[in-house]
Amino acid sequence: MVQDLYKQKRSLELKWQLEYEQSGKYTLDMVEIDSAIKNTITEIKLEERRIADVENAVRDAAPEVSVAT
Repeated sequence: MVQDLYKQKRSLELKWQLEYEQSGKYTLDMVEIDSAIKNTITEIKLEERRIADVENAVRDAAPEVSVAT
């Protein structure tokens, strides 16, 4: 899922660059692309945080060994 989001972000960045090269100036389409890139970055951060939470939960759930004396 995260890799797909990174691919989506890169695709949007390339689309932005192409739009700039074709028009030579900042256009309304580029504003929309910027917004989509920001939303994708937010999704990436949320997904990476969710993965980190799961990894922490697994690590914290590891059984503790105690030796009774």
